[in-house]
Amino acid sequence: MSDLDVDRLTTVIEDFNTIFIRLPSVRRLNFSALSVLHTLDRNGPLRLTDLLATEQLKQPALTSLVAKLEQDGLLQRRQDPSDGRASLISLTRTGRDLVRSRHANRVAKLTALVDRLTPEELAVLAGSVDVLHRLTELAEDPL
Repeated sequence: MSDLDVDRLTTVIEDFNTIFIRLPSVRRLNFSALSVLHTLDRNGPLRLTDLLATEQLKQPALTSLVAKLEQDGLLQRRQDPSDGRASLISLTRTGRDLVRSRHANRVAKLTALVDRLTPEELAVLAGSVDVLHRLTELAEDPL
């Protein structure tokens, strides 16, 4: 093992996530709703069973959340062309616009924070982007 303090890294990531999640001021939604919207934005239309695999919710809670987001005009269901008994859940244009506007808002606010870093801190952060991306890839691969 290296000199990396994984306990401190975990705490720092948790603290950063707490702040990062709250950066956008565009339409506030709970974490579960945002997670579903972002999952569908990144992965495209999914069945409810596929969403269950990515979200930290039980089926009744996810079913209820999807129904609410659908009622709010952020999601839509359509028949799965490969299985007429199943539905695919996808973002509506309004849902996509919401995800994109939250991202743009987050970029603007994070840019304002990044602009306050020293050149040395900025260099370290820039070098960390690929490492954080790699950690995300590793987390998605089953062991």
